[in-house]
Amino acid sequence: MTELPRIARLPSVCPHDCPSACSLEVEVIDGRTIGRVRGNKRQSYTDGVICAKVARYAERIHHPDRLLHPLRRTGPKGSGAFERISWDEALDEIGRRFLAIEAEHGAEAVWPYYYAGTMGLVMRDGINRLRHAKRYSGQFSTICTTTAWTGFIAGTGRLAGPDPREMAKSDCVVIWGTNPVHTQVNVMHHAVKARKERGAKIVAIDIYRNATLDQADLPLVLKPGTDGALACAVMHVLFRDGHADRDYLARFADAPEELEAHLATRTPEWATAITGLSVGEIEEFATLVGTRKKSFFRLGYGFARQRNGAVNIHAASCIPTVTGAWQHEGGGAFHSNSGIYKWRKGLIEGLDKVDRNVRQLDQSQIGRVLTGDAQALRQGGPVKALFIQNTNPVTVAPEQELVKRGFARDDLFTVVHEQFMTETAQMADIVLPATQFMEHDDLYQGGGHQHIMWGGKLVNPPGECRSNHEVICALAQRLGAEHRGFGMTPRELVDWTLRETGRGTLEELVANDFIDVQPDFETAHYLKGFGWRDGRFRFKPDWTKVPNSNEGLVGPHEALPSLPDHWDVIEQADEEHPFRLATSPARNFLNSSFTETPTSQKKEGAPTLMLHPLDAAALGVAAGDHVTVGNRRGTVELDAVLFDGLVRGVVIAESIWPNGAHRGGRGINTITGADSPAPYGGAAFHDNKVWIRKAV
Repeated sequence: MTELPRIARLPSVCPHDCPSACSLEVEVIDGRTIGRVRGNKRQSYTDGVICAKVARYAERIHHPDRLLHPLRRTGPKGSGAFERISWDEALDEIGRRFLAIEAEHGAEAVWPYYYAGTMGLVMRDGINRLRHAKRYSGQFSTICTTTAWTGFIAGTGRLAGPDPREMAKSDCVVIWGTNPVHTQVNVMHHAVKARKERGAKIVAIDIYRNATLDQADLPLVLKPGTDGALACAVMHVLFRDGHADRDYLARFADAPEELEAHLATRTPEWATAITGLSVGEIEEFATLVGTRKKSFFRLGYGFARQRNGAVNIHAASCIPTVTGAWQHEGGGAFHSNSGIYKWRKGLIEGLDKVDRNVRQLDQSQIGRVLTGDAQALRQGGPVKALFIQNTNPVTVAPEQELVKRGFARDDLFTVVHEQFMTETAQMADIVLPATQFMEHDDLYQGGGHQHIMWGGKLVNPPGECRSNHEVICALAQRLGAEHRGFGMTPRELVDWTLRETGRGTLEELVANDFIDVQPDFETAHYLKGFGWRDGRFRFKPDWTKVPNSNEGLVGPHEALPSLPDHWDVIEQADEEHPFRLATSPARNFLNSSFTETPTSQKKEGAPTLMLHPLDAAALGVAAGDHVTVGNRRGTVELDAVLFDGLVRGVVIAESIWPNGAHRGGRGINTITGADSPAPYGGAAFHDNKVWIRKAV
């Protein structure tokens, strides 16, 4: 074996919940210690650029507070009182309790629960192999993507788009509903490259003047949930001023004449009253994208986190269809490339064991599920056991008062496999220490780009940490769950998956670190037709036909507009709740990850609420004052920050701080809702009406 140098630079992949899925170059010192983490310049989307929080990942992987040993609760739930036990003791107890619960209440009384604590396909999705083999309750994953993916697919028929590297070849990059300076630095990297090299204009659209809008040529700050109105007014101007590509529309769209007639009354003046933007701003935006045909619309998740989010993202994707921007390199709309990979994950997820009769529980409604809501339980029996993998619902799930009440149940047996003692782990009966991404092998894909990537094990884990795959397989043995995948290593699962999907072999992937699988230009730009049977973009989507993973339509789907429009189903401010709150991402945290690292904590400071100075003055609130924010779901206390980059009546709480970081111990998701947006559900984290008072 070749001896590595004292400091080796080895390839890896960022595993966190971010579309960038950056290709990394990691310093490994003496084969044991992680040093500096850099972006891989060989991978052309990452292009050597990564966010600061991942660059200092050594601070997280070598953190002194990492969980190192299995623990059993010895005090009341949430007390933090645990004793160290062995792995065999922990796994045996879990096995006994799960089998006893299954015997008394049925297999559906056990609910495996996970999301994007890791985006590696083996370590994230292997939990479903245990779920399916045992017929435990299913999970409808709604925390992040449901409304956004539904809205994009409604028009295109497929979750894919132009090569995102084409942003650098665009004449106008429209960054809508995402703050890449905070959350996807690669988007900003390629957009700025277009401005430097081509004189491209950058348009940024969001609900407050954030770091991305500060770098834009045309920053547009609109009221939350009004993006559909903006899109309609822009398209009105495009038709009015002759910027619509009628030849393209005749070949590739379903109802252009009907759309044009519908938009006749959706003028900039109409939209101004809804969005808060000026007529001049709307006209300037429309003229810019109308005259610069190579306009690339980078559509994020933020503006889909409203109750009308699916309608809004569909409306935004209609604009490049009206202009015919899809025809051009550097033009079109991009949200996610997740639809290009077409993975065959039968062994990873145990798909041959799926029983369609097993109920699917909405992960966003975990509070309702655990407190016995009959509709949330799909009219079935109670959940008596949770197996939670690398996620932190006691902090991140909406309706926190219900969530915490549910986790506090004495008759609920909770197992948490985690890297740190999160607030969810504090509520567990058994806590298991988990590996981090440099401590195990896994396979990754880029949602925001087009690469399949290999992330191999670089260092041994500390203490007794075990990977998700190891734990799932050990539990399967004790629970009598049978599947071929439980007897395979992560490398064997990856190799089988690559071969079955037609993506080569593990040996080939390891040799190259990544594989570029971007479809050809005509396919990516839908020049061979959109994803519907007739090949036409849908201005008039049949929302019942949009592919999804839910059991059926939810929310006020009967009232969904037939054409792009402003759909007024958001939580509008009222006399009792005069403000609208959004919980936007922080720069130094990623959901509830990195909240444990000292540098991130120092840079973020404390849980704050951004208030317009005039709103603050009307409330008698000064900068730094404690304020209480509330609605019918509960109350939260934060520190006031005065900021004039807001529309009056809109307030922003950046980041998801632990509940315990707030006075009163209630975090921001105390006041977010878990009701299901139409048509297929989701989570409307940025759609909340609230009142604000100066705290006593």
